[in-house]
Amino acid sequence: MRVGLVIYGDLGFPSGGFLYDRMLVDALRRAGDEVDVISLPWESYGRCLAHNFSSMARTRLRGWQGDLLLQDELVHPSLFLLNRNLRRAPGFPIVSIVHHLRTSEKPHGSGLIPRIVERSYLRTVDAFIFNGEVTRQLVHALRGTTTPGIVAPPGGDRLGSVTEADAEVRAADGKPLHVLFIGNLIPRKGLCTLLKALAMQARTDWRLTVAGSRTVDPAHVRQVDRLVMEQGLGERVRMKDHLDDRELAAELCAAHVLAVPSSYEGFGIVYLEAMGFGVVPIGSTEGGATEVIEDGKSGFLVRPGDAAALAAVIQRLSADRGILRSCAHAALRRFRQFPGWEARMKVVRDWLVTL
Repeated sequence: MRVGLVIYGDLGFPSGGFLYDRMLVDALRRAGDEVDVISLPWESYGRCLAHNFSSMARTRLRGWQGDLLLQDELVHPSLFLLNRNLRRAPGFPIVSIVHHLRTSEKPHGSGLIPRIVERSYLRTVDAFIFNGEVTRQLVHALRGTTTPGIVAPPGGDRLGSVTEADAEVRAADGKPLHVLFIGNLIPRKGLCTLLKALAMQARTDWRLTVAGSRTVDPAHVRQVDRLVMEQGLGERVRMKDHLDDRELAAELCAAHVLAVPSSYEGFGIVYLEAMGFGVVPIGSTEGGATEVIEDGKSGFLVRPGDAAALAAVIQRLSADRGILRSCAHAALRRFRQFPGWEARMKVVRDWLVTL
């Protein structure tokens, strides 16, 4: 089977969505399929809309020949019109991999034009790969028609996992609560909310490690650094850039809590990965984190932007290590309920063959 995959930029970009794409490409190639990665320039929203009229984009896509064309839904601004021309030609079906919709992002995805563009794109696609049930429902609502596809949540076993005994020892180690934030430093990930919550912890002994790219949104990075300075948190906040898998696993082995209070996550691979290390995840009530975290049992969910609620959860976990220990064990059990990457991607590949 010859498969094309349309993405923006480099497949190695550090994000959960690109990780999913890489895992699928690897699975297809291991199965003997040929995969062509078709990269479009990652530009401003307006410039990406102009790709629909670009001879470069049109030539690259219309000239491609194969059995099936995958598209990361992120590229929808570039294809919402161009896909109509692709569908007129006989041949391959178009399958969109949906990690989350732009219209789910507040505030820049909530305007009328992004909504029209994204809906138009979704209606040009033959079938979908959804990273979760929440994503499937949102696509169905925006598309307004039936949404043929497969729901295939990510795996969480890329970095490994720990034993129950490991989780027990760490939860009872008596050290200051080690909070970990993993994610690119962009507004949607909620790092500013986390910093404000930690600033409320005058009587709580905590440490924060931030691991994520500082180059994606330099303006937001400046805002984060300013907030750390203004709140006097510098001595307790350790800033790291993007980490490789080995370094990330080491951070998870040392942490008690993962706090990524995003305004929206399509699924949140990082929560599942943290659970495999017995790290208690804190996510938000919006989006796919609700499919991973059992609130109050294997982790906690707070409203986006609610620093006071987040502070209360962190304070509780710091003060009552019995609750921390119980949640760590529940997080491990929850992690084991999810199939790993290899099993997930095999199911997706088998489904793609039927198309």
